[in-house]
Amino acid sequence: MTVCTGNICRSPMAEVVLRDRLEAAGLGDVVAVDSTGVSDEEQGNPMDRRARGVLTEHGYAAPHHSARRVTKSQLQERDLVLAMTSAHAARLRRLRPTAPIRMYRSFDPTAPEVGVRDEHLLDIDDPWYGGYEDFQTVLRQLEAGADGVIAHVRAALARV
Repeated sequence: MTVCTGNICRSPMAEVVLRDRLEAAGLGDVVAVDSTGVSDEEQGNPMDRRARGVLTEHGYAAPHHSARRVTKSQLQERDLVLAMTSAHAARLRRLRPTAPIRMYRSFDPTAPEVGVRDEHLLDIDDPWYGGYEDFQTVLRQLEAGADGVIAHVRAALARV
């Protein structure tokens, strides 16, 4: 599960990118990917039009999306929860301390290796208040970490 604030920009973009990469890796039928937000302010809203536009421009299929807020039970059910920012990770850990929460960018080989105190260095900034280029930046960050996520998932499946 990918998680951002309102579940209309970063986390649904990450969901689309990961789904695409899992399909290409032959894991599309084995691994489920979804997304949520830590807030209910966008509940039921579609993906931001700029996020959808950037995805489509880069060849991704952007399916229908309806924003939803993360629940404690979802955190219990997921094998991996990917937070977009350290603030999201902190809120998720308060909701379910034992959930398998990681920063999405921790899978980017070019990102710095940091401890929990410095997780903010791995934040994927919210493009909501920015322009189209900010959404392009988010997509580049998501793509940079996607192969690392897939490798992690493949290794986890091999242990099962």
